[in-house]
Amino acid sequence: MSRIRITGGEWRSRLIQVADAPGLRPTPDRVRETLFNWLGQDLTGLTCLDAFAGSGILGIEAASRGADKVVFLEAERKAFLALHKNVELFACDRLEPICCDAIKFAPAAGFDLLFLDPPYRQGWLERMAPRLSRLTKPESRLYVEAEAPLERLALIGWGSWRVIRQGHAGQVFFHLLEQA
Repeated sequence: MSRIRITGGEWRSRLIQVADAPGLRPTPDRVRETLFNWLGQDLTGLTCLDAFAGSGILGIEAASRGADKVVFLEAERKAFLALHKNVELFACDRLEPICCDAIKFAPAAGFDLLFLDPPYRQGWLERMAPRLSRLTKPESRLYVEAEAPLERLALIGWGSWRVIRQGHAGQVFFHLLEQA
């Protein structure tokens, strides 16, 4: 197991555990700092879904910056157990980890912000695309990490979503999308 630090908000500089699980690659500090500069440092009032949570770092960063509720989905058991321990460290009722496949998750209401950082080259983004309308509210935003720029992946089913910001760091291509 390794550890990564929270880059901002009320829990800034605290460390969380990262399980040694297949396909798990936590979003690097520099990328998270860029993402939360794009989103703003105050996420008060937002509900967030970290759909392929892994360590939970993206959702924990959102909660650290004031998000009202963060739901974490992780299907891989070893990663989920580490995620659950990470969430327990904060003793915060705004954090809700669920051991569940993101494709099967059926929320009661949509979210303001979705983090989609699935394992690469397994078709997860393509399978999530048709579900986006049920997972989001009007004017929601998506943060997507992929092995290539979204334009190159030619994802079908993204419909009304458009990339408003994007970046690249090492093997990570990251994107912020909103509804057109």
